[in-house]
Amino acid sequence: MSGIIKLEVLLKEMEPILDIKEYVFCTKKVFKLEEDIVYLNPIGTFLEEEGITLIIDKNIADNCNLSYDGIFKKITLNVHSSLEAVGLTAAISNALKQKDISANIVAGFYHDHIFIPKDKAILALKTLEEFSK
Repeated sequence: MSGIIKLEVLLKEMEPILDIKEYVFCTKKVFKLEEDIVYLNPIGTFLEEEGITLIIDKNIADNCNLSYDGIFKKITLNVHSSLEAVGLTAAISNALKQKDISANIVAGFYHDHIFIPKDKAILALKTLEEFSK
């Protein structure tokens, strides 16, 4: 099944869900073994010139003494959005910008995931829920 492309449908049916876990963005230039990354159980990775970025559970980062700058909550949009949909990221960013909430948006094959500073997660969730009203 291909994802939804129409912005109006995506916004009305996005059904944002707030994850109870806390996440952090960590980076390292080099890992000792591939198993190191597997042990960290990242929910997202991105390879950059400076190193690999890992999105991991805060507890795992703390247990492994990995440094991070902020603590985030994840809001998943429970709608199958197409990777070719136009305007969803902009609409979400603009709505959250109006409430002074930063958003780090990661697109998966089925869903979009928004990482929000921990202290603004509830406000962000309520803001996104307004789209379906």
